Amino acid sequence: MPADLFSPAPTQGPASRIRVGIGGWNFAPWRNNFYPSGLVQRRELEYASRHLRAIEINGTYYGAQKPTTYAKWAAETPEGFVFSLKAPRYVTEGKRLADAGRGIDGFVFGGLAEFGNRLGPVLWQLTPTRPFDGNDLAAFLDLLPRELNGQPMRHVLEVRHPSFLDERYVELARSYRIPTVFTDSSKYPSLADLTGDFAYARLMLSESHLDTGYAPGDLDDWTTRAQAWAEGNDLPELPHVSAPLKKQAPRDVFIYFISSAKERNPAAAMALQQRVDTAG
Repeated sequence: MPADLFSPAPTQGPASRIRVGIGGWNFAPWRNNFYPSGLVQRRELEYASRHLRAIEINGTYYGAQKPTTYAKWAAETPEGFVFSLKAPRYVTEGKRLADAGRGIDGFVFGGLAEFGNRLGPVLWQLTPTRPFDGNDLAAFLDLLPRELNGQPMRHVLEVRHPSFLDERYVELARSYRIPTVFTDSSKYPSLADLTGDFAYARLMLSESHLDTGYAPGDLDDWTTRAQAWAEGNDLPELPHVSAPLKKQAPRDVFIYFISSAKERNPAAAMALQQRVDTAG
């Protein structure tokens, strides 16, 4: 395998706050598409992590992995690469979020430290059947560990019930400085209200007939939005529950292309990251 196939993707260095990635790295249609012909499956993470700046791990949603697995994944990626992790669904699917402490601790302290500085945000996805309950959610947020091995942890919420389109939710999330996922899918309620110290978007509208999943104009729009978020600005053109915020401090930005025409998502992510880095 030629060495340049594994050269890290160009970035703007440590100052760049914008990371664009995909969900997972094992997907058969990516072979001979994103992955070059002849690349063995065990080297797919190695390859993907050198052409993207972040990956959102979906497998942990179905169950936590062994610490040795987390350590192996981290070791296969270059310095500066980051994983986001979807927290196990068994933690958030119980009757009461306030009772999830044991599951939270089991997941967080069950091996995530093996990621070291590759550990990015942990995504807590709430089901479409769970309505907003301020007291229960506050109790849940109180349970989320803020540190792991002395390093700050980052958490992000994905809410999927329409009742979260409520100023009371935005106020609560802001009080805990927990970001909320923005999605461009009409399938779920979406709000671009900034509720934490970083921005997190999951883009779900890739189209198979487009080589880059999203049209060039749409990628240009997301380049502008990512830069605005990184510079501390809000995006009033996106759906909000509360009034857009005034400019704040610069923030990290995570954007993942997931689902829909999944075979196009690596190309979409690389195209957007290239635009972001070039615009600098």
